[in-house]
Amino acid sequence: MLIVKKFGGSSVANRERIFNVARRCIEDYKAGNDVVVVLSAMGDTTDELIEMAHSINPHPPKREMDMLLAVGEQMSVAYMGMAMDSLGIPAISLNAFQVKMRTNSSYGSAKLKRIDTERIRNELEMRKIVIITGFQGINKMEDLTTLGRGGSDTTAVALAAALHADACEIYTDVDGVYTADPRIVPNARKLPEISYSEMLEMASLGAKVLHNRSVELAKKYGVQLVVRSSLNTNEGTVVKEAARMERMIVSGVASDKNVARISVMGVENEPGVAFKVFNSLAKKNINVDIILQSVGREGTKDIAFTVAKDDLDAAIEVIKEDMKIFTAKGYEVETGVAKVSIVGAGMTTHPGVAAKMFGALSAGGINIKMISTSEIRITVVVDENEADRAVRLIHDAFDLAD
Repeated sequence: MLIVKKFGGSSVANRERIFNVARRCIEDYKAGNDVVVVLSAMGDTTDELIEMAHSINPHPPKREMDMLLAVGEQMSVAYMGMAMDSLGIPAISLNAFQVKMRTNSSYGSAKLKRIDTERIRNELEMRKIVIITGFQGINKMEDLTTLGRGGSDTTAVALAAALHADACEIYTDVDGVYTADPRIVPNARKLPEISYSEMLEMASLGAKVLHNRSVELAKKYGVQLVVRSSLNTNEGTVVKEAARMERMIVSGVASDKNVARISVMGVENEPGVAFKVFNSLAKKNINVDIILQSVGREGTKDIAFTVAKDDLDAAIEVIKEDMKIFTAKGYEVETGVAKVSIVGAGMTTHPGVAAKMFGALSAGGINIKMISTSEIRITVVVDENEADRAVRLIHDAFDLAD
């Protein structure tokens, strides 16, 4: 049996936790399994590297940032290899260059294109535990690239797909996927299983348990995931194609405070203007989420949309440039906002879900700024300082507590 096990930064934050992970991996190895381990950078290493970089250059080139940030994962895998060796187990650490994890050249948010598994299989045949850097790859110029924050999840799923692994286990500091962030809602309930579609929505909407691109890959290649804690042996949450027959209407509530709203006012009300705005943003690899268009006065319209705060400066530059092409009265930026969302496959067959969500927010005196819906999710934009309370109110309204 081939098992891919991914451990996040908190799971390898110090010497004690590194040895804890090593022993857990060795248990599977001694049971006769082939084991591939994917690691994130230790603890707050990535944040510390970013902080140092910005102290040197407030706007560091993305290529140089990738060169820098790849260091964190290389430290983790080397330490893990040393730990396993000290415990008498043959292991080898490999980085993205040694494995040949090919990506495109979008520094900071690269996408995996293919993985050469020959080196990994050779090491497994020699009965070694193979420890691989998460979060990173190499492009056609042999430059290091990174997959974006949380990208180690994507590395693990991609490896599981490429190696046709029998299991892919994602270990974090929580023991599964909950109906809401337990730090915000203490009585949130752990879900025994969740569908790919629901998990993808929750990951995209702020739930930090899994990287959204890892869920996309898992769904595409049919990789069944298990999310569990590295700090205990509790059963985790299974992420798979179809969850149980009898479902809750709403599976979970998520929030995302890494959001900014941009409003472009007084745009000409004619075909093609919206295309120009969003096509320009797409060319800069800026993801846009909620979009609201309203008719203004004198043949104009206003267009409002949300982006990640990390993309705000780049988005503003695009808007400034586009305003030279088409007539607009100006733009406004609001950073003190957050997205709050409910997700559930059962929503499609139960009318009144939106009304219950909006009623809970209304009863709590929370104003809704924007709304977006799909078949399995409803998202609203609220004031950032109201986001946590909004999550608790909605969680209570749908009776999701343990």
